[in-house]
Amino acid sequence: GTLNAIDLNTGKYLWKIPLGQYPALAARGMTNTGSENYGGPIVTAGGVVFIGATLFDKKFRAFDSHTGKLLWETELPFAGAATPATYTVNGKQYVVIAASGSKFDKMPSEAFYVAFALP
Repeated sequence: GTLNAIDLNTGKYLWKIPLGQYPALAARGMTNTGSENYGGPIVTAGGVVFIGATLFDKKFRAFDSHTGKLLWETELPFAGAATPATYTVNGKQYVVIAASGSKFDKMPSEAFYVAFALP
């Protein structure tokens, strides 16, 4: 899988990066492979792209929307195979994603909403 930014005026790629890893390959030194992806990104007004989507590495990531540079990542309890959402409470912005077990994980089918406060 890849994460891409496209200029909608020209149709040209602004940047394109592999999204996700297969842990078994990463353990053997093969990183930046990309992986199977389910779920889409959101972009904040500040130009930060948030995306889970990577089925096997269970990461939730933030990228710079202009460059594709990874800004932050964390591991979720299960895959974040969903599109995140953002909301504001009392002037504080949050981003939330659903994370759940799947038939690919061979884990219980549990589900969580995981929320993060933005600085």
